[in-house]
Amino acid sequence: MLAAEAVGTASAALGRTRARPDRHRLADLYVQVEAARSLTYCAAREPDGGPLALAHALEALRAAAAECGGTGAAWEELCFQRAASDELLFGPARRLRDRAAARTGLFGKEAA
Repeated sequence: MLAAEAVGTASAALGRTRARPDRHRLADLYVQVEAARSLTYCAAREPDGGPLALAHALEALRAAAAECGGTGAAWEELCFQRAASDELLFGPARRLRDRAAARTGLFGKEAA
């Protein structure tokens, strides 16, 4: 649920872009947000993917809020605060990815 909220906020931040950053960077952000959206849909069907979806969604939210300047300090600050509070609750994106890898056995004895 938090991943979906973070993806929606990141998408809204991209939609509120007034200053035009580099088009290639904007395209990269769009791809990052859509990848997070796809992982969120997959996590809704397969709950074990929740930590990975949340990690990607939080990174997309932080990247979109940082890149899409010129929309007003209040909006950017709200995005950063939202991502920071989610990371305080569930840990940083790195730890969420490690948790997802451990659940799937990606780096276990079988993978070695």
